[in-house]
Amino acid sequence: METKNTDPASNREQRVSRVLNSSRELVWEVWTNPDHIKNWWGPEGFSNTIDKMEMKPGGIWELVMHGPDGRDYKNKSIFREIVKPERIVFDHLSPKFLATITFSAERNKTRLDCHMLFESKEQFEQVVKTFRADEGLKQNVVKLENYLASFRK
Repeated sequence: METKNTDPASNREQRVSRVLNSSRELVWEVWTNPDHIKNWWGPEGFSNTIDKMEMKPGGIWELVMHGPDGRDYKNKSIFREIVKPERIVFDHLSPKFLATITFSAERNKTRLDCHMLFESKEQFEQVVKTFRADEGLKQNVVKLENYLASFRK
C-alpha cells in the first residue's frame, strides 16, 4: 500500500492507493451498496449503521460509526460526483474534507485510489491527532480488502 503526500496541498491531504484482487465491478458494488459498506467501512474495531446513502450527485450519506470504545460517531457527507464504476467524490461535513475515490481496472483487479483533502494544514493535523485519520484510512482499505476476499471463497 502506498501512502504519499504530494504538492501543492501535501500539508493538508492524505492519499492511499492499493491494487485489490477483485474486479472493478465488485469493488464498486461493495462501495456503493449500504448492505455491503456497513460491513467494512471505518478503522479496525468499528461497526456501522447506515441511515441514508443516496448514490447520486447531491445525495446524502449519513451513517453512525460505532467505536470499540462504545462511543458513536455520526457522519454526514454529500455526494458531488458519481461516475459508475470509475469515481466517487463527496464532501464530508464534520470534520470537513473532500474525498475522491477512483477505481481503475487492471486486468481482473482494481487499483483503488483514495484522496482526502482538508481545508487547512491545521485542520488536517487536528483530525490526525484526534481521530488518527492517517492510520484509519489505511485500516479502512485493509478492511475492504478482507471483505472482498470473502467473495472469493
